[in-house]
Amino acid sequence: MKNIFLINGAKAFSNSKAILSKNLHECAIKTFKDNGFNVLSTCIDDGYDEKTELEKFLKADVVIWQIQGWWYAAPWIVYEYMAKVFDLGVGKLYTSDGRSRSDASKKYGSGGLCQNKKYMLSWTWNAPEYAFCDKDGFYKGIGVDGISIGLHKTHEYLGFSALKTFACYDVHKNPKDYTKDYEKHLKDEVISKIM
Repeated sequence: MKNIFLINGAKAFSNSKAILSKNLHECAIKTFKDNGFNVLSTCIDDGYDEKTELEKFLKADVVIWQIQGWWYAAPWIVYEYMAKVFDLGVGKLYTSDGRSRSDASKKYGSGGLCQNKKYMLSWTWNAPEYAFCDKDGFYKGIGVDGISIGLHKTHEYLGFSALKTFACYDVHKNPKDYTKDYEKHLKDEVISKIM
């Protein structure tokens, strides 16, 4: 049985109550359980034990992050969580930065030990989708994965491979129920790829 680790990195702060992120996280829990997966789950804002979280990463076949777009990145609690948990992962999640003085073919970023693991990002953004894709728009066409480069590179450094990102756009000015779209994405882009 495959292990899915679902991390809700949303932060209730200012005008956001993080309800959409909570609903999507719960949708993922139900979708994976209903399809016979073992589910591990964490809500960062509820608190956590770093050693327990590291064990969840080690058990996981797939890690899925539920995160809000805050000032063009994930909330600060996500980065604090990664710093604390991944710092404990030396020798378990990664060996080093990968370089070797004795072997020039070993390059920076090649020390990850998670080569058989996958990850996925699930974002909620207030910006409309066209703002990410329009080359003349605010994000200059870099897309949601372009703005996610730090999170993608963090997982690549650990050896993970990416699954297709899911994103909800315009969530404050044009809210809707995204759970059916998310459930379909999880079935099409995660479950079908790891069975």
